[in-house]
Amino acid sequence: MKNIIIIGAGGFGREVKMLIDQINTTTKQYVFLGYYDDGIEKGTLINGFPVLGSISDLNLIKETTYIGLGLGNPVYKQKVIQELNNTNLIFESLIHPSVLIGEDEVQFGKGVVVCAGSIITCNIAIHNFVTVNLACTIGHDSILKDFVSIMPGCNISGEVIIEKAVYIGTGAKIINQVSIGENTIIGAGAVVSKSIPANCTAIGIPAKPLKFYE
Repeated sequence: MKNIIIIGAGGFGREVKMLIDQINTTTKQYVFLGYYDDGIEKGTLINGFPVLGSISDLNLIKETTYIGLGLGNPVYKQKVIQELNNTNLIFESLIHPSVLIGEDEVQFGKGVVVCAGSIITCNIAIHNFVTVNLACTIGHDSILKDFVSIMPGCNISGEVIIEKAVYIGTGAKIINQVSIGENTIIGAGAVVSKSIPANCTAIGIPAKPLKFYE
């Protein structure tokens, strides 16, 4: 059995706790200890489990501890990972038992979370610290790079490249053979039919950049 904690005690962190519970109903793997969160006081109970400390407190842990990443914001995910230097921490990839995963060349990095009802087909690379929320589909030959976050009900067609730290809003659809540049936000319900550049927010049908960031 692996001792596991969750970084983030907000809504998505609580959903990751549910994911761990459901993994345990299939194969008992984890003992859940509690949450670490910078915004909630230590000792606060979240559905009966304690907030054990702030993010920096994780660097003080002296025994092997597994981590589930309960954060949806790519920027904050990167910030948290940069703060942690404790070799006793192991970022676990958590994949709901209901997820349909093809048998041909599907690769997962560390710290990945894939929620219930999603489908991941074949020849797909999902890099480190990627979040795939509820009921998403990812088509053949797609690549999702580090820190990408995909919100519920998104459809990613084949041969799509999603660069580092992209956020894709609820219900967005990505047409085949396009790319999305790093640090870009795709708005909820958008349809991406042409490649989108880095460092922008894109919305609409078809999706077009609304504003750019430095």
